[in-house]
Amino acid sequence: MKSKTIILGLLAVSGLLTNFSAQKKATKTKINTTKMQESYPFQQYAKVDLTTDISHLTTKEKEVLKLMFKAAKVMDDLFWQQAYGDKTKLLSKLSGEAKDYAVINYGPWDRLNNEKPFVAGVGAKPEGATYYPTNMTKAEFEKADVKDGKSAYSVVKRDAKGKLYAVPYSVEFKTKLQEAANYLNEASTIAEDEGLKKYLKLRAEALMTDNYYPSDLAWMDMKNSNLDLVIGPIENYEDQMFGYKSSFEAYVLVKDVEWSNKLAKFVKYLPELQTNLPVKAEYKKEVPGTDSDLNAYDVVFYAGDCNAAGKTIAINLPNDEKVQLEKGTRRLQLKNAMKAKFDKILVPIATSLIDESQQKNIKFDAFFSNVMFHEVAHGLGIKNTVNGKGSVREALKEANSALEEGKADILGLYMVNQLLQKGELSGSKEDYFVTFLAGIFRSVRFGASSAHGTANMIAFNYFAEKGAFEKSVNGRYKVNVPKMEAAMNGLSELVLTLQGNGDYDGVKKLYAEKGIIPTDLQKDLDKLKTHNIPVDIVFEQGPQMLGLK
Repeated sequence: MKSKTIILGLLAVSGLLTNFSAQKKATKTKINTTKMQESYPFQQYAKVDLTTDISHLTTKEKEVLKLMFKAAKVMDDLFWQQAYGDKTKLLSKLSGEAKDYAVINYGPWDRLNNEKPFVAGVGAKPEGATYYPTNMTKAEFEKADVKDGKSAYSVVKRDAKGKLYAVPYSVEFKTKLQEAANYLNEASTIAEDEGLKKYLKLRAEALMTDNYYPSDLAWMDMKNSNLDLVIGPIENYEDQMFGYKSSFEAYVLVKDVEWSNKLAKFVKYLPELQTNLPVKAEYKKEVPGTDSDLNAYDVVFYAGDCNAAGKTIAINLPNDEKVQLEKGTRRLQLKNAMKAKFDKILVPIATSLIDESQQKNIKFDAFFSNVMFHEVAHGLGIKNTVNGKGSVREALKEANSALEEGKADILGLYMVNQLLQKGELSGSKEDYFVTFLAGIFRSVRFGASSAHGTANMIAFNYFAEKGAFEKSVNGRYKVNVPKMEAAMNGLSELVLTLQGNGDYDGVKKLYAEKGIIPTDLQKDLDKLKTHNIPVDIVFEQGPQMLGLK
């Protein structure tokens, strides 16, 4: 999962949560390049140079890094195919700002405005992107019982007679995947770290076979490399029809050894934190893997799904529940991207909306910890239902993503609170709680089309109902720490119970009741727009930013 970590709607997001089960049918209309928007909201993105110091890397590490960039660019092309289709065909019909905006959004739909088309003649974005036929209904798919149709690594198509069938990614995207695999194999022969060498080789094999389990295990065992590469079909946010299909993406990463050493001590507390979760014992009986680790990285390249509009600032992987239960997960904090969002977005938001008496509580260390423990919290709670409905992901289908992000948000704050009480974190509850509230204002702007946006709408409305904050006459918000602590525990219990029960209808009801932006909050978000506060960031990135040729 990502803190998409980690991820964002235009300021004028719709008041009501999109009904995830509603079937949208794409209208196949020719693009009209003469009647496009007159202007595009580039001001909602702050431009950031994505770079880091690589002077400590060896000559061979720098060669590996160059190959990582090349493999990552292949993932970018593959995600375009998944999200839209023929990238070249679309971009050849656009020019100027329209073309630039399509590049940011990986298609003609505005990801920060609930996927609204910004090119004339383009219909609504299909809920299933290109993973399924655009004229396929949910009912048809479920009735057809397509072999491997629910696989995270297959594309569903129709044959000449209209019958649905599935094609593995390794077949559908064979040419591009072979290109990426070649780069990874070459990097594997150069890599000096044995863990990285093994991972790159196995990941190359995975791209060609759709069997990612061995490479996931190798990635979990990779502890000492200065470089890292997250690559392949990973997250399922783009499939808003069922949430089954994984999207191609890549992060090229350089390890921050100093910050990583600071984080290592927290892993040992995971079993204790799981045991202490504020929910009945049956919903926390699973034991998280103890081979997990926490590390900080500077990210030097985003590609594909993670680069589409809102940018991820932390990663918790692998997503495979089997790997999570066997070995846990790795949590990667993308420190340079996180700092950019804090400086350019969170601080200006807090200046506008947080009570003056609590401005001093907005701190980067608190923001970093809240985001970090969001990722850690993905590994806590429950992965399989308590009543025989299978995994939580299977039981909740397309409704799973937003609830899982909400779980990570609230359990991350719970973990921070627990570690503060143990004296393992510095600062005050007020620092973390106030910074968390400012983070909600940041994330609700992602909109209803984002799992993170929906999750934060639910948290805001639940906190408001429980009196976790007050709004003064001057329109600023002030956190009530004791009430927010109580609301944190209550929301944690609610989410974990819904997940453990595989309660699809209950989750949809929660979205309908609390996955909305109240009118008063919408006015505050509109105020941020008038202050020209960015919604997210875009990057100037690539090997040239690191001085690599």
